[in-house]
Order: sequence, then C-alpha cells, then structure tokens
Amino acid sequence: MTNPQSTTRPLPAALALSLLLALLLSACGLSTTTTGGGVTGGSTTDAPDDNGSGLGENVYSPYQMRVAYGVESLYKKGMTGKGQTVVVIDSFGSPTLQQDLDVFSNKFNLPKTTVKQLAPIGSKPFDGNDRDMVGWAGETTLDVEIIHAMAPEANIVVLTSPVSETEGVQGFPEFLNLMQYARDNKLGTVVSQSFGASEISLNDDAGKQLVATMNDFYQSATTQNKMTFFASSGDEGASDYASEEDYLNNRLANQRTVSFPHDIPWVTSVGGTSLTIRGSSVSETAWTDSGGGFSTFFSTPAYQQQLSDATKTQFQGRRGVPDVSASADPRKCMALYFGGEWTCVGGTSASAPLWAALAAIGNQMAGRPLGFINPAIYKIGTSDKAKQDFRDITTGNNNQLQVGVQGFPAVAGWDPVTGFGSPIADKLLPDLIAATS
Repeated sequence: MTNPQSTTRPLPAALALSLLLALLLSACGLSTTTTGGGVTGGSTTDAPDDNGSGLGENVYSPYQMRVAYGVESLYKKGMTGKGQTVVVIDSFGSPTLQQDLDVFSNKFNLPKTTVKQLAPIGSKPFDGNDRDMVGWAGETTLDVEIIHAMAPEANIVVLTSPVSETEGVQGFPEFLNLMQYARDNKLGTVVSQSFGASEISLNDDAGKQLVATMNDFYQSATTQNKMTFFASSGDEGASDYASEEDYLNNRLANQRTVSFPHDIPWVTSVGGTSLTIRGSSVSETAWTDSGGGFSTFFSTPAYQQQLSDATKTQFQGRRGVPDVSASADPRKCMALYFGGEWTCVGGTSASAPLWAALAAIGNQMAGRPLGFINPAIYKIGTSDKAKQDFRDITTGNNNQLQVGVQGFPAVAGWDPVTGFGSPIADKLLPDLIAATS
C-alpha cells in the first residue's frame, strides 16, 4: 500500500516486457506471475463452457472467478453493476489502460466499456523508465480489469495523483483530495483503494494528524454520503516496512504491525486467500502474505463487539483486520493484460477491487447505495447465515518467515488473516441489502 500495493504500496502488478516488467512491477509491491509469451491459437471465450483462461490451470478467467465467488448466477439475471460507478484511487495511472482493457475484454467476451481516467489535482508525464510509475500503471490496470471482470457493466472512474504514495505521510494528502473530489462531484459511491502505509511509519505527529484527518473523512463519507470504501490489507503477512528506505532495501520490521488506511473502522479491510479452481471444485486457504492483525491506532469498533468472547480475547480493545478476503495468491490468480503481455497478478491489491465490484452489483440489486457495510458484515458473520454467505477459511496463516514474525492462524469464524472469509455473492448480497436497509 505504498507504491502499488502490497500493503504499503500498490500491489505488484503485471509485466510488460517479461522480465523487465516483472522487475519494475515488483518494485511497486505487486505480486506477479508471468505467463511467458502472448496467447497463441484460438481465444478463450468467457462463456458457460469456459474451462480456463487458456494461460495455464492456475491462471483463471473472469468466468471462473465469477463462478468461484457466486457472481455468475447474478450475472445471468442481469446483475452486472449496470448503472453503478466504482472509483479507483491510484498514483499516475496508466497511458495504456484503455487499450489493455479492450484486449482483456475481447479475449474474455466481456462488454466493452470506456474507463474515465481523470487527474483533477494535476498529472505527471508518464516515464516508462520510471520503476515506480510503471508499477502504479500495473496497479491501475489490475484494479480496473478485476472490477470489469466481476461487474462487467459497472462504470469505472480512475482518479490519479501526480505524487507517489510511499511509507509515512507522503502521497496521502493527494489521495484524500481525490476522495473528496469523488464525493463532492458524486462520481460514484463505491471506492477501491490498493495502497497503504504501515502504522509504524505513521507513528509520529505528522502521521497521527493525517490518520485523524482521514478517519474523519471516511466517517463522514460513509455515514452522510452513503459511500463504501474497500482497502487492501497488505502483502507482507503480519509485518510490514517501517520506512520507505526499509521498503527499498526489502527490510521488514521485526514486529507485528498492520497498515493504513484499511485499519480505519469506516473502511472495509480486505485480506487475501489462495484460490484453487479445478473444474467445478473451488477451495481456498489463507494466503501467507495476507496483511492482518490488530491496530495500535484504532480501538475495537462497536460492530466487532458482536464477535464471540473467545475471539475478542485477542483484540485487547483494538481494531482487528481484515474484515473479509478474496483471491490474492500470485501463483493462482486471474489473468491480466498489461503492457502487451498476459500475466497473473496477485496481492490484496487484487482482492480489494473484487469486493468493490461486488458492492456495485449490490447497489444495483438494492436500487440504492449500500453505504457503510461493516456493521452488516459482522451481523451476518456472527449469525447462522455466515455458513452460506461466506467461504470460511480455516487453514493457513500469515507468519512472516523472512523476519521471524509469528502471525495468526486462519480459524473457523473471524480471524486476523482472512476476516470472515471470501464472499458467496448470490447469498451474501441479498443479506447485505437487508441488513443495511
């Protein structure tokens, strides 16, 4: 969530020139798996008989993703996000975003859509030799293609900042300006955020002031403007980087920490899973790099008080994250087209926009914005409906072995790796609508 997200930067993304792009994207925090060359032979259509992306058994098509998360049955009923707009916040954007999306849509037989890429606070000329900018371009493409895959008729607006968000406060004032612009201009009621900085890097006077200011904005936007915010929980497991210098030197903190802004109680925090699809069989485990734990900035919100006493003992009065999760493992992920290459990109930068797409579908189904959904998520997650609405993740953990930081295990019910688990949208969304009415 600092550059393109891992949790501190936007998640590592795709490759444009194979090894070169992979290198550039990894600098951004995006997790990638290259598929090698382009697609040859016939294209794979995104139809009911689709058996994959045509890029390998662990590279999934949009159709497979929609089936895995209970979206395809809604899609067949016309619940496609039509009439809704998802706002994406990123640095710099991508000069090839529309072209890449068109290729992606053509391959998977998705409806064409025109993405609006706006720079209301200024722009910076794109430099293809700038590792940071290329990484953010990959992040932007990932966000947009995931949303389009899951909610193919939703409108997408990308708001770009001319400043790269890094650890600490850098880049956050600009992102706040963009979110205020989206709210004030009523661009959309669902916002996807694949960026962040560790709480450690914000634990000074400037950081604490920023956290307080942004918390006030999210509270106002969710409760008064009926907006829904999703943020990725990060890609460093139970740890993260303490500074931008540490990030550049790949030096993780030797302690547990979570990141910002997904830790804000007004934001829905999205963790990561490892998704396996084999024919009609779908299974998930916790992704080992899923960010998760307990905030030192925010106390336990009222909606998390609904959790069982046994679960709450680990909270110690703190906000626990994530709230929910979805596919994030870069070894098993949805196909992405970026910079002339097909690739497979993971990280919680992939799971957050997936949930944003589901919210757009939910808004369409409800005929109104769902707004602040966290209380509804916890109402459902602690009820008998949890078993049908969520795929509970009960195996795996987010131990950070690189620095020996013990994380947390995925267990039945809520846990600080995957939250309540991943969505079964055709069951979950009607219950979310009812719980937010």
